[in-house]
Parts: sequence; C-alpha cells; structure tokens
Amino acid sequence: MAYGANPYGGYNTYREVGVKTASQGKLVVMLYEGAVLNLEKAIALIDPMGKIQASNIEAYGNYIQKVMDIISELQISLDMEKGGEIAKNLMSLYVYFNKTLLEATMDHKKDKLDFVHNMLSQLHESWIQASNSTANSSTQMPNSSPSFSIQG
Repeated sequence: MAYGANPYGGYNTYREVGVKTASQGKLVVMLYEGAVLNLEKAIALIDPMGKIQASNIEAYGNYIQKVMDIISELQISLDMEKGGEIAKNLMSLYVYFNKTLLEATMDHKKDKLDFVHNMLSQLHESWIQASNSTANSSTQMPNSSPSFSIQG
C-alpha cells in the first residue's frame, strides 16, 4: 500500500456506490441504521453514575448531533401529501426525538437516550420488513405505490 493511501478507500467507495444505487426503502433503512449506531455510541459514553468523562464530551456531542442530523434527513424525506397519517405520525415522532436528543445533550440522561434508541430500533425493524416486502412485490405491480403499516 502506498504511503498515505487510505486503507478504507475501497470500503468508502463500496458504501458510496451502495448509497447511490439503493432503493428509497433501503436508503431509509440505512439512515435508521446510522441513527441507531450513533445513538449506541453516545449511550456507551455515559457511565453508570450518569456522567461522561471530560475527554468524551466532544465525541458524545458529535454522536448525538449525527443522530439529530439523520432524523432531520428522515423528516425532510417524508411526503406529507402522499404519506397520510403515517407521515404525520412519523413527523411528530421525529420532532419529539430531536427535542429529546437536544435535552439529552445538556443533561446526559441515559433514560431519554434509551427511549429514543428503543423507538428508533423498532422503526428500523419495521422499515426493514417494509423494504423487503415492497422489494419482493415490485415485480407484480411496477406502477403502483406500495402500501405498508409501521407498528411499534
């Protein structure tokens, strides 16, 4: 390997191609995966006493900010006209999640993060099922919009 070469270059290229070629459902699943992963990293920085070591405060804030950015991206992607009640409910959840995460940035309350993590994990699983279900049925009716229900 050449000096200065990025050892993750191949992985980053693979991931970029995966994002560019993924279906809309798969992209939503990937966003949820990123949110859940970053939230897990933030939670891991809180000790049993509810404290974060000074050396980890910046990383904690960065992880929370990434989750909030992902949730904001999920909000932007909602089609409020076509999405009906599901889109309205998801928008309300996303607003609540970002409000809770902002509070947790200041007070480091693990229970708030655990709640958001649990909800995001459930939504992630629902989107995986929906994405797989719509991918399998796309050959039947290519011009129709898939319909699914998210339960949590």
